[in-house]
Amino acid sequence: MTNVSETEVPEISPAVEPAPVDDRDERSTAQLEDEGDIAADYIEELLDIADLDGDIEIDARAGRAYVSVTSSEDTSLRALSRPDTVTALQELTRIAVQNKTGAFSRLILDIGGSREARAAELAKLVDTAVERIEAGADSAALPAMSSYERKLVHDVVAERGFVSQSSGEGRDRHTVITRS
Repeated sequence: MTNVSETEVPEISPAVEPAPVDDRDERSTAQLEDEGDIAADYIEELLDIADLDGDIEIDARAGRAYVSVTSSEDTSLRALSRPDTVTALQELTRIAVQNKTGAFSRLILDIGGSREARAAELAKLVDTAVERIEAGADSAALPAMSSYERKLVHDVVAERGFVSQSSGEGRDRHTVITRS
């Protein structure tokens, strides 16, 4: 195994100022695929440095590039698939993409099925909140979470026939669920 201190970490210095984030910024499928390719190259370098095996898949949907890393070896990606680690690697990967493209990236990184596991946890949170509302509460507030997680929550809430809105500012931004 290679000693990390003897290897070079892929460069990610933000040489370009990020473009303002605009949810209406719809990139073409080709642009999203380019983002995915850049991200996959960056992640592949990191996996090589860490001497980990992983298969990388790229997808473009809903105005975002999705990069998924999976491994047939159960333990290979375990350390990288922790939620905080995935979030940190996603931000580093977004910076790498931004450095190459000059544009802010809304890329989503999934390692070892971590996003799917988190989506299931969020669905359980929504179900618990819905039960409280059905038991007579006017509303139910969920804990603070990222904009991506709030988006997932809004979708689940709508599927359950309820209404949700984001409330709060910055790191305290959370979702409040009410009857429709």
